[in-house]
Amino acid sequence: MDKILIQNLRVQGILGVNDWERTTLREIVVNVTLFTDTRRGAQSDDITDCADYSQAAKEIRALVEGTRRFTVEALAEDIAILCLSRPGVQKVTVRVEKPGAVTGVESVGVEIERGN
Repeated sequence: MDKILIQNLRVQGILGVNDWERTTLREIVVNVTLFTDTRRGAQSDDITDCADYSQAAKEIRALVEGTRRFTVEALAEDIAILCLSRPGVQKVTVRVEKPGAVTGVESVGVEIERGN
């Protein structure tokens, strides 16, 4: 199966369980791998035969900006559901990270894999 990568999508959003996290926008980093068959798009060289990563990134950004989740697990699941609803996507890996969430750690997060 082929892969389409969306790497280090940086979005400002509300994510966390602490009081200050519920009112302060913070950076959330999202990485997504969309598993699909790219042969048709490769043969036709037509975007309508491809999984449109630009549109997928826009939809993920809008979801993260508009969602106020408490846990990275819930946000990752939301993103996975969104990605799996896109035409041609058979499986997805989603990683959601919160940079600076833990002292002395660059980032913490979760990675999930879901399929149709």
